[in-house]
Amino acid sequence: MRHYETMFIVKPTLTPEEIVEKINFYKEAIIKNGGEICATQDMGMRNLAYEINKNKRGYYFVVYFKSAPSLVIELERLYRINEDILRFIVIKYESKKEQNAWNTMVDKVNKKAEAPKSAPVAAPETAPVAPEATPEA
Repeated sequence: MRHYETMFIVKPTLTPEEIVEKINFYKEAIIKNGGEICATQDMGMRNLAYEINKNKRGYYFVVYFKSAPSLVIELERLYRINEDILRFIVIKYESKKEQNAWNTMVDKVNKKAEAPKSAPVAAPETAPVAPEATPEA
């Protein structure tokens, strides 16, 4: 199995439920075609560097996975036929050095996902304010 990373940008006009549905569709497509998802990174809504199909923003999502090369062809086909995907890229990591970098990125994403959300910091208590002195005439 080879190491891959794919990033796709979903149209910003979709509802959050539709965006999650699209993301799950592609994750399921990877699994159904024999791939193994190692990590996912939800980058959220971001501004695009330039307009794509009159959209200035897009919802970014990254998936790190292992699979046979045939899966990439099917995944790219699915990206191309979906009008809600503005852009996509699939990157293959071949050499040992690239695979080590891929493993480092996967570990970093997984650690970030496992990190507990810090509790909100309580606002510092304010000291009572003394009333202003009125000038005596």
